[in-house]
Amino acid sequence: MYQYTDFDRQFIHQRAAQYRDQLERHLNGELPDENFRPLRLQNGWYVQRYAPMLRVAVPYGELASRQLRALATIAREFDQPSAEVFNTAASTQAELGTPHLPVGHGHFSTRQNVQFNWIPLTKSADVMDLLASVDMHGIQTSGNCIRNITSDALAGIAPDELIDPRPYAEIMRQWSTLHPEFAFLPRKFKIAITGAREDRAAVAWHDVGLHLLHDADGQVGFKVLVGGGMGRTPVIARTLCEFLPWNQILNYLEAVVRVYNRWGRRDNLYKARIKILVKAEGQRYIDEVNAEYQAILDNDGGEHTIPASELERVSASFQPPAQQTRGQAAPDSAASQFTPKETAEYQRWLGQNVHAHKNPALRAVTLSFKRLGFAPGDATADQLDAAADLADRFSLGEARVTHQQNLLLPWVSADDLPALWQAAKALGLARANIGLLTDMIACPGGDFCALANARSIPIAESITQRFADLDELFDLGPIDLHISGCINSCGHHHSGHIGVLGVDKDGREWYQVSLGGSDGSTLSGPATPGKVIGPSFAASEVADVVEALLDTYRVYRDSGENFITCVRRLGLDLFKSAANAVRHETGDAGQVLHVHLATADALVD
Repeated sequence: MYQYTDFDRQFIHQRAAQYRDQLERHLNGELPDENFRPLRLQNGWYVQRYAPMLRVAVPYGELASRQLRALATIAREFDQPSAEVFNTAASTQAELGTPHLPVGHGHFSTRQNVQFNWIPLTKSADVMDLLASVDMHGIQTSGNCIRNITSDALAGIAPDELIDPRPYAEIMRQWSTLHPEFAFLPRKFKIAITGAREDRAAVAWHDVGLHLLHDADGQVGFKVLVGGGMGRTPVIARTLCEFLPWNQILNYLEAVVRVYNRWGRRDNLYKARIKILVKAEGQRYIDEVNAEYQAILDNDGGEHTIPASELERVSASFQPPAQQTRGQAAPDSAASQFTPKETAEYQRWLGQNVHAHKNPALRAVTLSFKRLGFAPGDATADQLDAAADLADRFSLGEARVTHQQNLLLPWVSADDLPALWQAAKALGLARANIGLLTDMIACPGGDFCALANARSIPIAESITQRFADLDELFDLGPIDLHISGCINSCGHHHSGHIGVLGVDKDGREWYQVSLGGSDGSTLSGPATPGKVIGPSFAASEVADVVEALLDTYRVYRDSGENFITCVRRLGLDLFKSAANAVRHETGDAGQVLHVHLATADALVD
């Protein structure tokens, strides 16, 4: 992990002190809300539907156990609303159905950050000080600036990795933090980076996606993609540069963002993202970026050309940690004390939650934060503390937030897998559903977010309840299910094999369902937005719709064929017919499927 320098620590402590002064002046009536608002946003403080929400930056997802414990303290001591605030929220939510308002929780986001939903603004400066004490902050997790840079959760350890992206991500983080020219962009700006053959960072869905690679001479560089994004207009990024020498990446990014800052729409919130500019201007945008990049090189020799010494300095923080291993124990042999039932559970966990490692004596292990009774990605204070304990005991004090809203332990000895499984199982974090249907992505939705049109958490819960049987999940195989509460797409519904989008119709919650999306992984194929399969559904129908889609897949799949491949082979009409049958029939669900399948064979033929 990157080790903060004295300068780094001084910087975030000064930032926390500056925020405390701003907050006190605001609470004393000396700083009006319209002046305070951009200042709190620059430090990650939103005001959401019922209370402030803090987004804590976790650069490229890496967390030390001491940082996890600080997050647990925030959840336990600060993520606690007043009785008046909570009762108001609960009353409002009760009108919509069972309220989903957990307090004392942290929430892992798809941007590899951690969020809290109930911290009173009056205590926000105390939280900033606590974060600074463990080298953390909320800087640029909000606002129209370059946001937290994300990467592959397996960065530095994946067997298919060509180049470790973390040192480059850290250099870009330092360059972009409080960049004076890019503090007030037309809209937020997101960068993702990977160095592996398998794209686990969804780079094509970002404003800038970077793929580290070697050229024919073995030199390191970047493939640069620009203009991806979700929201109202899902767009896949286009390639601006097939190979850029690694030391020029900051100069090139300077050109990319500067041209966007110059020409991006500021008159229309919905057309302000760089994807709209790139799509509208096409080659003209590319030509201007290249001209700006050349001007940067000509005018000042490339002020931000990265010296080899700087890459070496930063890379020193990312060397594999010293590890004592006890040999290369076979991870497929459970401990002798396991019962036959435990052995079967353990074997499933090995297959789903345990990942190969560059070091053959080690494994990476995902702790599943997708379980009944919790929103996807939610962790209680006790669970955060327990995860820190697991990181210390099994992973040299390090954990990583994943894009899929789980935690990953990157440095686990193969010998320790049985003991880790037992410990994680006792905490409820060993469910063997990673990569399966219930390992779903979901935003907080209307339970918390002021922008949401509909709630996401109850939809996730209803699907999780419906598909609680692991045997069924394993039979269905890998499926990406993504849920967003509004068109802003924080739940990445566009890239889901099955996507669910909350929409507002006459003040009521409805949900659109899409099929065929991809994040760009090998399983899913090239990054692709899913297609809506019909009019919207009521909340009570969504789980039935998902079940009808999956029943159709079970009937018509070829041997060994996964869900997304089957959908693309058959086309959407068959699945759309199944979804429509759910909406239009009010009888027994089995009868609905029977009626649908009675006519579906004609579509297949």
